[in-house]
Amino acid sequence: MIEILSIPPLATVQDLGRDHHWFQGLGRAGAMDPVALKLANLMLGNEPGAAALEIPLSPASFRFGQDQAFALAGAACGARLDDVLLPKTWAGMARAGQELHLGPFRNGGRVYLALSGGIDVPEILGSRSTQLREGFGGFKGRILRTGDVLKPELATSEDFPANGVSLAVPELTRPHGETIELRALPAAEHESFTEAARSSFWSETYRITPQSNRQGYRLQGPDLRRDQAGELRSHGIIPGIVQVPGGGQPIIQLADSATMGGYPKIAAVISADLWRLGQTVPGDRLRFVRTDLDGARAAERELQGLFDKLTNDRKAWHGLQQGWR
Repeated sequence: MIEILSIPPLATVQDLGRDHHWFQGLGRAGAMDPVALKLANLMLGNEPGAAALEIPLSPASFRFGQDQAFALAGAACGARLDDVLLPKTWAGMARAGQELHLGPFRNGGRVYLALSGGIDVPEILGSRSTQLREGFGGFKGRILRTGDVLKPELATSEDFPANGVSLAVPELTRPHGETIELRALPAAEHESFTEAARSSFWSETYRITPQSNRQGYRLQGPDLRRDQAGELRSHGIIPGIVQVPGGGQPIIQLADSATMGGYPKIAAVISADLWRLGQTVPGDRLRFVRTDLDGARAAERELQGLFDKLTNDRKAWHGLQQGWR
């Protein structure tokens, strides 16, 4: 088990979310960065979607109440187990009484802390994710607080090398710059925007404003105007949809997005790039890169190929571990 000694606001328990209740008006919730969640679980041998702790702000501190395997993935934050500095993406053993400390984020916007088998919280409607707006799921349907104790689903059953194990993972930004590139598809109302607006959207950069949260990121950049006047009827929306309110500044729907909305949709960020948004913070700059369905499918295959490789690497490491015993 692990006790929270200190934690900033908005940390929650999340898995991959609830995907089958949109018709009931219930959004998905789930991890903002599903890649980091899966990586943390992979290193522990958990199911890919096992529940973990999502930490969007730091610093934070925890104390282990028993010998416990754990993993960290996501933002670099100078994590320390007692006085030992840990790599950004790491799994290993903590002994009873040891403390884990997460420092300021240096690159990225969220850290995921996973335990053996996942965090033991009730499964509701097929998921253990915290549904903040509705107040259920996760740990008592709320954000985590100092003094909360989280338990693993499984007792630790696997030894790790003394220094633990670490993985090389994709970088948040492309090699040629600090702007975060997001591949996106034109959405239903794309052609209703002026030619100048469409050109700006696909070529200019946007800044994430402080008026952003798990429901959506408000962006600041070139105004996006439509050729057509009038309002739209409410229609279904999902994470990744880029809507444009009357003020002309886009909003990207994210993990806690509503299920319906009436703002026109100019684009949809592909699912393979949603993890990048999960690692951004206010002030970061984004650029949308137009792609098509073939490009979106290729991106999914590329991401799956990465997980296949890392899974095989872990199996090979596990085999070596078995031989050492």
